Amino acid sequence: MQSTGDALHADAVRLSNDGRYGDAQEILLRIDLTDAEPNLRSRVLGTLGYLAARLGEPERADILCRDALECEGIDPATYALAAGQLGSIAEQRGRFDEADAWLTRAIDVLDADSPEAANLLVNRCLVRIHRRALRDAREDVRAAAAIFRAAGLSVDAAQALHNEGYISLLEGDLVGALRDMGRARPVAGAVSPVAAAVGDADRAEALREAGSVREAEELLRSAAEIFSAQGMPQARAETELQLAKSLLVHDADEARRVAADAAARFRMLDNAAWAARADGIRVLADLRGGAVTMSGKRLSAPDRVLEESEVDAVAAELHRHGFRSDAASVRLSFDLWRARQRMPEGARPVRAARVPPAASLDVRLLAHEVRAARAAARGELGQARRHAAEGLAELESWRAGFGSIDLHTSTAMHGTGLLGAGLDAAVRSGRPDVVFEWSERARHAAAQVVPLRPPPDPALASDLAELRMLRSEGPEWQADPRVRALQERVRERQWVDVAASSARARVSVEEVQAALDRETAMLSYVFTGDRMSVLVLTAAGVQLRPVPGWDEARRMLPGLRSDLDMAASIRGSMGEVVRRSLDARLEQLSGLLADDAVAAAGTRRIVLTAPGVLSGIPWTMLSAFRGRVTTLAVSASRWVADRGIGSGAGMAWGAVRAGFAVGPRTRRGAEEVAVGAAAWGDARVEAAASVDDAIALAGEVDTLHIAAHGRHAADNPLFSGLELGDGTLFGYDVDLMPRVPSLVVLSACEGGRSAVRWGEEAIGMSRVWLHAGARSVIAAPVIVADDDACELLGAVHTALAEGEAPAEALAAASARTGIVAPFQVHGAGF
Repeated sequence: MQSTGDALHADAVRLSNDGRYGDAQEILLRIDLTDAEPNLRSRVLGTLGYLAARLGEPERADILCRDALECEGIDPATYALAAGQLGSIAEQRGRFDEADAWLTRAIDVLDADSPEAANLLVNRCLVRIHRRALRDAREDVRAAAAIFRAAGLSVDAAQALHNEGYISLLEGDLVGALRDMGRARPVAGAVSPVAAAVGDADRAEALREAGSVREAEELLRSAAEIFSAQGMPQARAETELQLAKSLLVHDADEARRVAADAAARFRMLDNAAWAARADGIRVLADLRGGAVTMSGKRLSAPDRVLEESEVDAVAAELHRHGFRSDAASVRLSFDLWRARQRMPEGARPVRAARVPPAASLDVRLLAHEVRAARAAARGELGQARRHAAEGLAELESWRAGFGSIDLHTSTAMHGTGLLGAGLDAAVRSGRPDVVFEWSERARHAAAQVVPLRPPPDPALASDLAELRMLRSEGPEWQADPRVRALQERVRERQWVDVAASSARARVSVEEVQAALDRETAMLSYVFTGDRMSVLVLTAAGVQLRPVPGWDEARRMLPGLRSDLDMAASIRGSMGEVVRRSLDARLEQLSGLLADDAVAAAGTRRIVLTAPGVLSGIPWTMLSAFRGRVTTLAVSASRWVADRGIGSGAGMAWGAVRAGFAVGPRTRRGAEEVAVGAAAWGDARVEAAASVDDAIALAGEVDTLHIAAHGRHAADNPLFSGLELGDGTLFGYDVDLMPRVPSLVVLSACEGGRSAVRWGEEAIGMSRVWLHAGARSVIAAPVIVADDDACELLGAVHTALAEGEAPAEALAAASARTGIVAPFQVHGAGF
């Protein structure tokens, strides 16, 4: 029969496993240990020691566990428990060799198939993760998971699966990490708020690697608040350290502040090892000068100049505690910072930091960037490009399996520094062929992936249907916690399930020129973070031209979208005033960005490729492009591959199948569709289309026209959508369609709008349709007046039905109607 002391101890262990450390401690202190049986006394002392460590009293924890170990007459299982707790405490304090030794000693005295041994294997797995002994860590956690499953311990098995996902993350298997963490989360995270916060803190690291930096930071802040409320300073400081690491990407000042707070917290806990890690992040924040932000802007140099001795001291401390990748990151970042500075005459050369053999991907990429920067500083531009290309090749090898456009564009974050280095060295060379190679390397990174569609997923369909229902409840739908949970599940399932089937080849300057005729030129804009250039490619030659008006144009861009929206929305005399103001702004932008390049091209047709920083420009409304046939290609390589398929003068467009879908509450949507369908004669029309109707129609026709209200979701562009009869057709729906039309016409406000992610990468509904397999998309990035859309797009279908290519049809319709609207053709418009 269980004693009162044993029962209380069992209750305290359950509370501890749920993360209720204060409650567990309170129960244990009620147990009278005066005449307690030795095993009970040892277990109570050991558990009190574990709780003290969790609650920020490491010295007391160590004393209590050693007292537990020294109780006379304890059995092997109790000895193992105390030894294991000493190992866990050593792990929290960053003493990993000591932790491994204690945990191994404990495991060796237990029955190898017991749940107690499995718990210790999980703890040793964590130690080996810190030591980057990942193969040994995986062996431990897999053995533990098998024991838990055999014993019917589903929560413990889920926690082990989560840890295996974290190992996959450190090995570079991002998709595997997200898959395992996602599977474990519903069970492991349901135990308690603390358990959920532990899982979320780890998952945030995976999200950060996936490029979802803002969402990662939200999870980390929430987890830190939970740990703070539960009186868990070590866990809170570890979470703050990860938050600081995430902030490095876009807010160095805040990263520095958070890292300093975490370091102070670790020092209060007498945890020198973890304090060294926080100091490392603080130094990295000081060295962020010259990095490229999400908007494509380079950060200014840090206010204070770091001394090499300070950097060396932090790196040496990290190395002493076994954080070799962290130490290499600090030294390499200092080397990069030094290479970017104008060093005084006589200064000794920037030294080369060593990269540990088991360095993480981010450290290996940083090493390539340092080599490129050092070569550029010496004026060896060819070597700089070679080093940057080697780093990008390693990154693309990692990204090659990502079929999801969402994941592929967001993980471009990891290559921004290398792309910037290569592009800068290319432009400085003054060689158009080299600049084109690097422009296309940047532009084609996401466009090269051909997705492999997964089989139908009923669970995913159900989640999307529920999101449609929740979105229909009103404008505040995003505030519903259920919406956030569903969005996360949809996104991560798509990341995991959509693989890449193949990759499109990147073309050379000569191959592009061979695809151009005397009437066609390509303008490829190149952005290096501080200046804009443009390549003008014709069949006869290639020119690299500066864009000296870029700085002024950049200042004009933020207000452009609101001007376009107002011009489409306001009628009457005030509308005329607004439109005149807009025309003046567009004329000025044309002069700053396009007039010189278009004049140099001197052709009737223009293929445009542009970096993300130019994604909001309505190119067809600029005076330089009026009267010309223009298509906005994702990349030159994609245009060359797609130009003759499903479009072009050689194809009888009148013979293809056309379909039209109308959403609710569109003022002239039905009329617009009726006019367009009449041009085709036998077009299929869904007058009150549901989401399923639109998906089915997309699979049956070659030209699809959707007249519906549209909304762009800047924070997650694949949740942008088109409002249909039963809810929103999301970007995720499109990306999962088994077949899409060759041409898609989106008569929806914001259907052509994109969100810029990492410098070159922009994503929106047009890009999603192109990624899914469409050759071209006609859409506008802003609101279009209903009357203009109705008349202009009706004329477009007349031209399409007569066999014109999409861009030719749009130009002809604009000329015929006299309407200048922000509609433009994305992809291979001719």
